[in-house]
Amino acid sequence: MSATIDMPAEIRSLAAMTVEQLQQRYVDLFGERSRTPHRQYLFRKIAWHLQARISGGLSEETRQVALGIAREAELRTRIAQNASRRRGGIPLDRTVTTSIAQTHDARLPMPGALLMKEFKGRTIVVKVLDEGFEYEDQRFSSLSAIAREISGTKWNGFNFFGLNKEASIVQR
Repeated sequence: MSATIDMPAEIRSLAAMTVEQLQQRYVDLFGERSRTPHRQYLFRKIAWHLQARISGGLSEETRQVALGIAREAELRTRIAQNASRRRGGIPLDRTVTTSIAQTHDARLPMPGALLMKEFKGRTIVVKVLDEGFEYEDQRFSSLSAIAREISGTKWNGFNFFGLNKEASIVQR
C-alpha cells in the first residue's frame, strides 16, 4: 500500500462493495476470514486499517497510554471499592470520584477520521482535522460551510452529516 493512495477514493470504493467483496478484502488485508459478516464492521475495520497504514496508525506514546490505562488495575479496584462504599452509606466526601472532561465536541469523531455522506448520487468524504475539516483538498472551518458548498443552500453541518448524536464514521 503506497503513501500516495487516494484515501477518499478508496473509502468510496469500500462503501460501494458488497458484503462478499468486503469479506474478500478483509482476507487480503488481514490474512484470515472475518469473524462477522456485518457490513458496517467490515467497512470500518478495513478503512481504519488502510488509514493506519498510510498515516502510521497510533503513535507509540498513544499506544503506551492506552496500555497503561488498560493495565491500571488499581483504578478498577478503587472504582469497585467506591461503589461498595456508596452502597454501604459512606458519604461521597469519603470516597474517591473523578470525571473525564471532553476536549472536543462529542458529536465529532477524533481528528483524522473520515465522515461520509451520500448526497444526490455522490459519496462525500470529509476529513476531520485538529482545527476544521478538509473536503476535496480544501480546508473549511465548519461542517456547515462544507454542507453549503456541496448543496448550495444553508445547512446545519451536524444535521447534514447526521451527527446530531455522538457518532463517528471511520476512525483512524
